[in-house]
Amino acid sequence: MKHLTVRNVPDELAAAIEAEQTRRGASLNQTVLTLLRRALGLEPDRPFDNGLGRFAGTWSEDELREFEAATAQFEEVDPELWR
Repeated sequence: MKHLTVRNVPDELAAAIEAEQTRRGASLNQTVLTLLRRALGLEPDRPFDNGLGRFAGTWSEDELREFEAATAQFEEVDPELWR
């Protein structure tokens, strides 16, 4: 593993990185590594990553199918309501 030192980081860039660190709830080092990996195409960007994944977790395919089946009725339109 290599160590890097970055000098002369503009205040606005440092503030943006610190804000991203806070949003992610990660260390400064991990935040910078993730941002660099994504910027260089070494890790896929997750456009819908809102930072809440660590609280919410993920669903399995079976859980998703169960949820969709349970909420399918909400997709139905009652023609009587649109007369």
